Amino acid sequence: MSDSATTMDYQGAELTLFAHALNWKRYFAGQIRPYLGDEAIEVGAGLGGTTALLFSGQRSWLCLEPDPAMAAAIGDGIAAGRLPAACRVEAGIVADLLAQGREACCDSVVYIDVLEHIEHDAAELEGAWRLLRPGGHLIVLSPAFAWLFTPFDEAVGHFRRYHRAGLLAIAPSAARPVRVRYLDSVGLLASLANRLLLRSGMPTQSQVLTWDRLMVPLSRLADPLAGYSFGRSVLAVWQK
Repeated sequence: MSDSATTMDYQGAELTLFAHALNWKRYFAGQIRPYLGDEAIEVGAGLGGTTALLFSGQRSWLCLEPDPAMAAAIGDGIAAGRLPAACRVEAGIVADLLAQGREACCDSVVYIDVLEHIEHDAAELEGAWRLLRPGGHLIVLSPAFAWLFTPFDEAVGHFRRYHRAGLLAIAPSAARPVRVRYLDSVGLLASLANRLLLRSGMPTQSQVLTWDRLMVPLSRLADPLAGYSFGRSVLAVWQK
């Protein structure tokens, strides 16, 4: 895992904090599932908490996680039946798969709140693109809007937040966008309040649960009414 173009400045503290944000995970999972195909690679799979909700009967699901301890935890989850039997785990990054000659090996490559941890994001997506078969999808969900960057982003190792045009600009040149939208318009208001007033670092578990239980359901109603034109997160899906 020595390729500096794809090294993650990654910390796992937020994974435990957001583990119970099930409304949010179900929301974005519904936005992503139509593009996953039969064989998926989830980059930066963490502890596997999102994997279980995204999985929808795929023949193969590779959890690619650079942290060996987290990768081992995913392996334990698979062995214990907490994750689907079709899942497998490897400790590594996209560059490792490419070094093994595994190009055109999957139907989707998925980044869920991961790309913002990677310093050289455009190079990362170029590598992921090489893993896709023709017709496959590259899927990215990341925090939105640079002006919302807070001490929390810094604390968990984010290099940046994205706006829609900026995310599209770093895609491989041949990538065709098929879904680009903001999600969680109501949560954006909470993030804005934090940015302007609280300027806090890591949110509390209580704050996360309040957002997930109260704001996310409202966002599911408000986002389509607003044309997915603003939100706390940005989703982009490209087809090869």
